[in-house]
Order: sequence, then C-alpha cells, then structure tokens
Amino acid sequence: MTNNIGIIIGREFNERVRKKSFIITTLLMPILMIGLMVAPALIMEFSQGEEKHIAVIDESGLILPHLKSNESIRFESSELALEEARTALTNHFAVLYIEPDVLRTNSVRLYANSSTSISLEAEITSQIEQIIETEKLKQYAIDDLEKILAEVETSISLQTLRNDKGEFEQGTSSSLVATVLGYILGFVLYMFLLLYGVMVMHSVIEEKNNRVLEVMVSSVSPFDLMMGKILGVASVAVLQVVIWGVLICGVGTLLVPQLMPAEVMSGVEMMQQGSAEGAAALAQMDPDLLQAVAAMTDTGYIVKIFGCLLLFVLGGYLLYSAMFAAIGSAVDNVQDAQQLQTPVTMPIILALLMMLAVINDPNSSIAFWFSIIPLTSPIVMMARIPYDIPMWEILLSLGVLYASFVVMVWFAAKIYRVGIFMYGKKPTMKELWKWLKYKY
Repeated sequence: MTNNIGIIIGREFNERVRKKSFIITTLLMPILMIGLMVAPALIMEFSQGEEKHIAVIDESGLILPHLKSNESIRFESSELALEEARTALTNHFAVLYIEPDVLRTNSVRLYANSSTSISLEAEITSQIEQIIETEKLKQYAIDDLEKILAEVETSISLQTLRNDKGEFEQGTSSSLVATVLGYILGFVLYMFLLLYGVMVMHSVIEEKNNRVLEVMVSSVSPFDLMMGKILGVASVAVLQVVIWGVLICGVGTLLVPQLMPAEVMSGVEMMQQGSAEGAAALAQMDPDLLQAVAAMTDTGYIVKIFGCLLLFVLGGYLLYSAMFAAIGSAVDNVQDAQQLQTPVTMPIILALLMMLAVINDPNSSIAFWFSIIPLTSPIVMMARIPYDIPMWEILLSLGVLYASFVVMVWFAAKIYRVGIFMYGKKPTMKELWKWLKYKY
C-alpha cells in the first residue's frame, strides 16, 4: 500500500466517522434490529381492527351453541329468515348461514356487508370444522368422548440434537433461533452492501462534479485514488461492526442473565453443561427460548457470529464498492447512475430472496452454491451460518469472495481511469466494454 492510499483512507475515514449521522446510525442500528424482530408481533396485535358482530342463522341447531367469540369476532344468534336478515341486519358485519344438513354438505355461507379478510374467514372456518368433526364422532356413540379427546390431546416439545457433537453440550439447536438470526444477519449484509456501496458512488460523483478529482490525479494515480476511497469507507464499516459486536456482547453477558427468570437461566446452564440428569427438566421447557438465551449469553458464539459478519461485510463491500466506484466515475449525476447500477443491485436483491431457500433447507444445493457465488455469497452465507454449517464451506466462500474482489478491482480500475475524465455524456454499455479493453 502506497503512502498516497494511506492518506486517502485517513481522509475518507475521518470525514465519515466525525459525522453525527455515523454516531446516530451506530447507536440506533441495534435498536432498529430489535424493532424489526418485534414489529411483526406488534403489527398483528394492532391490526385486528374493531370487533366484528356476526349474526348466525343456524338451521341445524348444532353449530351455534359451540361457536366461541373472541376479541375480533362476536357471534350473535338471529331468529330472522335469511333474506330478511341480509336486508335488516346491516348494522352487523355479516350474516353466517348454516344449512340444516351441514353435517352432510359441509357447506356454510357468509354474507358480508363489507370486504372480509383471510384471517377472519380462517377463524370462522376453523371453528366450524372442529365442531362438525366432533358432531360426526358423536354419531359413533362412544362413551365419554369429550374426556377421551381431552386425554389424547398431546403437545410435543421437540429437542433437535446433532450427531456430530455431544448429546447436550453445544449439541442442541433451534431452527427457529437460527432462522430469526439468519434473517437479521442477511438483512444487515443487504443494508451494508447497498448503503456503503452507494456511499462510495455518490462520493465519486460529487468529487467529479466539483472537479476535485482532476486536481487529485495530478499527484495521485487513479488506481490509488479509487483504492483509498474504497478502503477508507471500508474502515468505517469495520468500525461500526466492531462497535455493535462489543455492545451486544456486553448486553448478552451482563444484562440478559439479570432480566431472565431464574428457572430459565438454570435450564440454560443444564443445557450448556450437558447434564444427563437435567434432560427431563429440559424437556419441560421451551427449547427455542433456552437456545435463544444460551446464544445471547455465549460470548464465544457472539464473537464467532460477529467475526464472520465482519469478514463477509468487508469482502462483500470491497467487491461491490469497486463496481459502484466505477459507475460513479462514468456518470455526472445520480440520475444517470441509477440506470447503470441496476445490474449491480440485482444480485443483492436476488441474494435477499435466496434467504427463503436457506430457511427451507440450509444444506440444499441451491443454498450452497448461492453462498459460494461471490455476488450473492455475503448475504446467503450469513443467513446459513446460524445453522452451524461446516467451517470449510465458510472458508471456501470467503476465499472465492476475496479473490473475486481482486479481479473486480482490476476491471473497475480500467473504467475508473477513463470515467473520471469524461463529462457531459452518459456512456453506454458498449462504451464501458471498450474502456475495459484499453491498455495502459
């Protein structure tokens, strides 16, 4: 690394770290990630709307007595005829009509006065299905049927153990915890690649319009200028990830044990110690909760996750920032850059969609290959890492990613050398291809 690159790195780093936006983003991002985890539950809680009154005309006499109202639906009996109820009960949300031979037809009708929702229809359907199933069972004249059904109802607590590890010591895994963590890490990579990549592109465009680049290239080579800008912004991203890692380690080791109930922490200790005597006790607890608390309080696990996050953030950023820097040098304004950056952003969006394949099967062929292909590997691999995949896959992905960065820098530098001196015309893809073939 030449001295000029070091100077440019320091300038880019100091310019961004001293901004209030960096401090605010660094402190608020962990809170934002927690908010993303809590948001779906809050949305479901507050999106139920007002209580919906549904008039029920039950000509079978079997369904209405067993319908249960809740916070979103209130069932009310109606003695009116169907046609009369449809015109008279406009103050109700809907009229539910149940035919006399519903046990044979399995058909009911809901006459709504406004649009319904999937959740409301599913709630009504589910209740009626259970009632009809129970009524059909009663036709077999089984004594104490309700008692039998209550006794055979079973809820299983499934513990997933790894054969390649100790029976309990670090051997219990939770697919729910891995899925949530994989989603969070994937989205973090998605935001980093776009945010910092676009930051480099905008910086190049701004300096090009201000004619600052023309002054700088008189004493610094275009390659050193591009590398200094890329590595300078990369150092900001690295600092941000390190700060988040330290904050989460501190919260996990100091605050979580104090906030969790004593029995939960006791269960976590038994799971971590591999106590065979505690197996029965563990079976009575929520394995997902135990695994989540264990992961949050395990400093070694957090360091591993953030170590991988740091390597993939850095590698993914270096790869994409080289392309964004080349785009920024080839145009004069952000509007022209948006068209050229579409082919660059498409793999990032594709990688985000591929997280669904990871959740379905983290060891599938498509999940493996997309975690190796460098344009998608940062996001997809970080979504797979919480599933405790083999280390050789992580190392292979990192090796291909960083090797691809070296190749991409070579191509991007060719465009950068020509683009920073071009003004007034947006280059076509054909012209960019010509720039790549220039010899220096």
